[in-house]
Amino acid sequence: MTREETKKVKIGNVWIGGGNPVAIQSMTNTKTEDAESTVEQILKLEAAGCEIIRCAVPTMEAAEAIKQIKKQIHIPLVADIHFDYRLAIAAIENGADKIRINPGNIGGRDRVQAVVDKAKEYGVPIRVGVNSGSLEKNLVEKYGGVTAEGIVESALDKVHLIEEMGYDNLVVSIKSSDVLMGVKAHELIAKECPYPLHVGITESGTLLSGNIKSSVGLGIILYQGIGDTIRVSLTGDPVEEIKSAKLILKTLGLRKGGIEIVSCPTCGRTKIDLIGLANQVEDMVKDIPLDVKVAVMGCVVNGPGEAREADIGIAGGIGEGLLIKKGEVVKKVKEEELLDTLRQELLHWNE
Repeated sequence: MTREETKKVKIGNVWIGGGNPVAIQSMTNTKTEDAESTVEQILKLEAAGCEIIRCAVPTMEAAEAIKQIKKQIHIPLVADIHFDYRLAIAAIENGADKIRINPGNIGGRDRVQAVVDKAKEYGVPIRVGVNSGSLEKNLVEKYGGVTAEGIVESALDKVHLIEEMGYDNLVVSIKSSDVLMGVKAHELIAKECPYPLHVGITESGTLLSGNIKSSVGLGIILYQGIGDTIRVSLTGDPVEEIKSAKLILKTLGLRKGGIEIVSCPTCGRTKIDLIGLANQVEDMVKDIPLDVKVAVMGCVVNGPGEAREADIGIAGGIGEGLLIKKGEVVKKVKEEELLDTLRQELLHWNE
């Protein structure tokens, strides 16, 4: 099903599915038991635009810390559980807005039932998560290896198990570090699953490789109308995940707002430090709440023409630069005044 057709699920104060906007998630990399550090990181992620946060809950101490963490943050918290069903129950009792479990690794049916009963009691959604790396042996043998079909069958088996227990407040997540396998798996499950899908490319890598793999995978999946929440999994500062997720959604037309920067790739005509200038502009506009396109061009020859599709732009020359609006040069300023001139124009944009 497309995101317009999936079941609506409420996570804390955020609705997903059923045509609601694609929500941006991340995961803390602090020790959840250290509530102070975890809260500090979550508040930074909130400021960057994170809308749902997931925390690892590997110990009972971590489950109990959720209560303290929840009092100090403003976005829904998802408890990530592996192996011990008692941690899932404790996380729910301590205020988790959603729990993430793989029913295949927390014990027998009675233990899954205990978690489902507690989730039902508190009205907490369960995210059923399956990764290609933990695919059951029988499915690996059935399909002759780890395949998209196997991942989907594994996930749907677990969904049906929880449905049989009388609960359908569910979100489904199927992840693979193989981008094209992940894409195929989402295309397959979208035909059979009525629940919201959390989409991501797992273990995608460092800032460069992770962003490329996530952009390709998420881009293909989201463009088909599949996916209700996303995480860009990066080996690094989680704030970078939020920046990337926002840009992916904006590029696909799934988000509005915020200043978009376009800049030329530099060439032999470039007469200024365009790389430095473009990065300075990107940093400078973070706190300006406008929905405009800003061009940063490296020469006064092609700059005005290339910046025509932008609302406003600057183009650099030797010791001087141009301020451009809709492709028309409106002012010539000294090179050292370019950045501040642009900022002042943006700050007084609607006057």
